[in-house]
Amino acid sequence: MSDQNSPQANPAGAIKDPDEWVTGEEPWTAAQRSYLETLSREAGSELPGEMTKADAAKRIEDLQEQTGRGQ
Repeated sequence: MSDQNSPQANPAGAIKDPDEWVTGEEPWTAAQRSYLETLSREAGSELPGEMTKADAAKRIEDLQEQTGRGQ
């Protein structure tokens, strides 16, 4: 069983937009929540309430940009 969200699932190697994820509407994962806690603390922002996997991925991208971790 292949992971539809992995870069290997796309022959070109591009990562799919979170809005296109098959599992994007599922609740965020424990790993996403933990990383968002760290990024939110570093960015001085509030940790959001419950999120979907897709929304968490987008928020992670935003906070990585703010904190410089996404470079």
